Amino acid sequence: MSVITLARPAAARVGPRRPGPSGPSRRRRLVGLAFAAPAIVYLAVFQLFPVLYGLYLSLTGYSPLDRGAPRFVGLDNYLALADSAAFLQSLKVTAQFVAEVLPFAVGIALGLALLANRKVRGIGLWRAGLFLPRIVPLTAVSLIWLWLYSPDGWFNSLLAGVGLQPHDWLLDEDTALHAVAVMRVWKALGGNMVLFLAGLQAIPKTLYEAAALDGAGAWARFRHVTLPGLRPVMVYVITVNIVYLAQSFAEIFILTGGGPLGSTTTTNFLIYQEAFQNNQFGSASAMAFVLFALIFAFSYASMRGIGRRS
Repeated sequence: MSVITLARPAAARVGPRRPGPSGPSRRRRLVGLAFAAPAIVYLAVFQLFPVLYGLYLSLTGYSPLDRGAPRFVGLDNYLALADSAAFLQSLKVTAQFVAEVLPFAVGIALGLALLANRKVRGIGLWRAGLFLPRIVPLTAVSLIWLWLYSPDGWFNSLLAGVGLQPHDWLLDEDTALHAVAVMRVWKALGGNMVLFLAGLQAIPKTLYEAAALDGAGAWARFRHVTLPGLRPVMVYVITVNIVYLAQSFAEIFILTGGGPLGSTTTTNFLIYQEAFQNNQFGSASAMAFVLFALIFAFSYASMRGIGRRS
């Protein structure tokens, strides 16, 4: 007796096959890549290439006044920064500037956001007025405050009105950096306030209602509901402000020019002087990458510190 075995068709034995890219899907990918190509080219040419070239220059001794090509010197530029009194002083000035501006720019902005979060008549106009300094260019703001600090400016007029002598706010080594810091606090309030306001409005109202039912007062609700709810926004605001303040240049350039006696020469301004006044692109690039490393470290530390408490 013979046994007949019926073999299943090959298509039945083979499991489900992963479909390959068909003609229409491949065309869609190519079209998507074509639309993304301008952005990719822009990032590569105007973002990635300058960073890589700057890193290369930081390892060379190069001046545009020289006829030769950049001369490779390795880590000499970075090692020289450790003994550079001007660079170390600029780091100190930058750290002091950030320390003076950051607490007020964040704390006052949070207070303004709490006021702007109330539902009262004309609150939209109040919010718009607070946000106005944010949309004004920093250069224009610096020029306005340059007049305010001038001998015939508004601040000295106030001093004269109370019988005090005028003061050279931007020409005094003891007050120049503080004067720039005051202007920078005023400039940062609007943007920070809007971010905090968005964070406040994202906190569920039920949390405040539950806290009120438990007998929590205004301070307890602020401490145990508002601040925890604002921690993500707080991390972002502090990090962004550190990044911007550590790279301050325009306000220094317009108000003080780095003076008097280098009391307002931040690291970013020193990089400008080294590159475009002293024509030392190699050492200026090394300063830039050291500044980047420090900004990254402090920003990361602030994110980790506040995020851990959340």
